[in-house]
Amino acid sequence: MACYYNSLSKTKIQLPKTLIEDSDQFINETRNHILGLTIFMSISSFMRRYNPLIRSKVISLLKNRDNLFERLDSIIKRRRKEIENATKNTELRNDMLTYLITANTDRNINRIKPIEGEEMRPMTDEEIRINLLDAFVNGTDTTANLFCFVTYYLCHNPQVKQKVLAEIDKQFPSKTLQEITPENLSKLKYCEAVIMETNRLTPTVNNITRYSTDACEIAGYKWEKGQYFAVNIISLHLNKDYWDDPEVFNPNRFYHHNSNDNIDDADDTVMLNNKFSFSIFGGGLRICPGRKLAMIELLSLMTLVYGKYDFELSNMNEELKIKAAGITSCQELKIIIKPRNH
Repeated sequence: MACYYNSLSKTKIQLPKTLIEDSDQFINETRNHILGLTIFMSISSFMRRYNPLIRSKVISLLKNRDNLFERLDSIIKRRRKEIENATKNTELRNDMLTYLITANTDRNINRIKPIEGEEMRPMTDEEIRINLLDAFVNGTDTTANLFCFVTYYLCHNPQVKQKVLAEIDKQFPSKTLQEITPENLSKLKYCEAVIMETNRLTPTVNNITRYSTDACEIAGYKWEKGQYFAVNIISLHLNKDYWDDPEVFNPNRFYHHNSNDNIDDADDTVMLNNKFSFSIFGGGLRICPGRKLAMIELLSLMTLVYGKYDFELSNMNEELKIKAAGITSCQELKIIIKPRNH
């Protein structure tokens, strides 16, 4: 956070230079790792090995991956050692890394008892590293980018923006943290529809991949086992066969009207009508495990930021600057923000 703040602000946070540089390096390594995943999934092994231009990039990305893995392994080993050296009576701090290390051990900070007759082993350092990467890659960038996209579309659709603010003001009149609970956030049906529609037009994850472990038949074609499949999400979301006016920003297509809602012009088009032509968290056994947390984070951000501050783009004629490499990221979004006059 300090690294990000110092890169934007003229006033710098006074922290050791090595700490800031390490954070900056870690962020860059993570972003390059995402790029590497995309290249390895989309370019054949033959091209990666024998095309000189691609091969040099692949070598660089593999070195970046090794550096990232080494950095994470060092963090895991250091924290594991701290836990081992701590006395049994020492209360361990409640964070993700500590939870992963202590899971299924006598130091489990979550205090969840195993199911009777079920024996589960602790996680290895490699498994913990994979879970941490999943959290960094899939649990932070995607949510942050989607919030930027929501802001952009609301600025370009003032009527939708007013409906969002009206719903937030109704459900959270005082805008305090005490009001923000999962139960109250679940009442923000129109805000949720805005999130869905934003992701339809600009999906943060632009393709879904699957690997066949057995022979199968898809779309009338027979495939041998060991095939790699990628679904082009943006093409699916903008397909006129499945969506009316697919390039128009219209949250009503995801908003289900009922007697408790006061949003004007809502229709009864429910997401289930487009079950197989819309993807925000994937599907099946590999559906995003953090989907509920991501929605809570996005609705909380909308409540806290939009409820208290007015916002507009500094240049309404400027297109949304994005970069797509597995994850669609917002490269720049200049906005003017000021306190709301209620």
